[in-house]
Amino acid sequence: MKETGILLPVASLPSCTGVGELGTFAYEWIDMIAEAGAGIWQILPLTPLGYGNSPYQPYSSRAGDEIYISLEELRQEGLLTDIPPAGPWKDGQRIRYGKVRAYKDAILRNAFSAFQEDEEYLKFARQDWVREYGVFRAFRRAEGDACWNTWPAELKAWPEERTADVMPYEGEIRYQIFLQYVFCRQWMKLKQYANEKGVRIMGDVPFYVGVDSVDVWAQKENFLLDAEGNPSFIAGVPPDYFSADGQRWGNPIYDWDYMRETGYRFWTDRMEYNSRLFDIIRIDHFRAFDTFWKIPASCPTAIEGEWVEAPGYEVLDTLYREIPEISLVAEDLGELRPQVHTLKEHYHLKGMKILQFTIDTQGKYARDRFRDTENMIIYTGTHDNDTIRGWYQEQTAAKKRKIRRFLKKNGFKNGTPASRLIAYALSSPAEYAILPAADLLEYDSRARLNTPSTVGSPNWEWKLPDYQEMRQALKKWTPYFNRT
Repeated sequence: MKETGILLPVASLPSCTGVGELGTFAYEWIDMIAEAGAGIWQILPLTPLGYGNSPYQPYSSRAGDEIYISLEELRQEGLLTDIPPAGPWKDGQRIRYGKVRAYKDAILRNAFSAFQEDEEYLKFARQDWVREYGVFRAFRRAEGDACWNTWPAELKAWPEERTADVMPYEGEIRYQIFLQYVFCRQWMKLKQYANEKGVRIMGDVPFYVGVDSVDVWAQKENFLLDAEGNPSFIAGVPPDYFSADGQRWGNPIYDWDYMRETGYRFWTDRMEYNSRLFDIIRIDHFRAFDTFWKIPASCPTAIEGEWVEAPGYEVLDTLYREIPEISLVAEDLGELRPQVHTLKEHYHLKGMKILQFTIDTQGKYARDRFRDTENMIIYTGTHDNDTIRGWYQEQTAAKKRKIRRFLKKNGFKNGTPASRLIAYALSSPAEYAILPAADLLEYDSRARLNTPSTVGSPNWEWKLPDYQEMRQALKKWTPYFNRT
């Protein structure tokens, strides 16, 4: 059955606190898209935002960012008596992360002071990863938020040696565990509500983890690091459409030999947990299961890297054996060797098609150079693309004419170019058609979520100020969302 989905990060939901939360507006969003006939809500990673507020450089591959915790839900539970109003920075279409964190942290600490531990909480807190994350965040705060590989030796080596006295940090450790407990409860409640409304949630799991993360600190042996804990090699991609120098992401490379010896436990633990959070998991940079770009840490760009084969079949066989119910989607964009597609097809995984990449305007006439199949997902764009309107506006006058002729030839004669491109995507035989929320609203480049190879504002800052325009857009597109 063909389905329609909408891509909107949790952070981009409207709210009264300046960032999307797991509260009233999230439930309202689910109601709206369910009523419109959209069966999939695709989000970005929920993990703690790292460098540049990127969800792809998180401090943990399992923890949730406390920035998404609904304060109103805590008030209803009796942990808050009142919620001080946020400042004027909460309004508009930009997330002010620094101000949001300072505002919410003070209130969350008040909620923690009123919290009474119960058996459900204690059971949650006994999980190894939860305790490790609490210790990691407490140490990190005490060290001025510096990366763990710059900490004093006894803190750096705590996961292996446990010689450092953690009693001075215990208050902060318990606070961090409380935040994870609250986040997990709020998220699972929201997910259950979505499922009851007929909406499945597609989460996003990056292939790599960040060096400044509890994953690397607590499981150093899974990564290629030097004696000081610095990456010996860096992940990224060679020069491509996005960057002439390639992309040097900064993530450490996995020690695949060690992972093989341990039965890929790192991967099974990580994916089993995420399979409980999400109905479908999109694996970002799936191609690295086949071959990955390995850059010496001493190289300032990604140009000097080399392709190295990865044990993709072994890892995926292990995942499906250990987690048979897991549902994966492969992010298979960019220039790929045929073996990547063979790997994807071996496991019957859906790949991705992005209209902005596949509509070819180089010849006399525009054409779609990608053959649609049922076992795929078609997008107008993703978080790494311009909005579909912004993309069209950047084309030359000649290319715009070709695109309009192409759409007219395919039966899409009426409406703006952006709306016709959306209609073209929805007409695809692909089983899933997923549209960024900003595209449904026909917003221009100011609503772009991220520009690859750049760091900082305005990346990851766009959000909906309210639902007024979105309600009208969903009403307009509802007749098209039923793609049977």
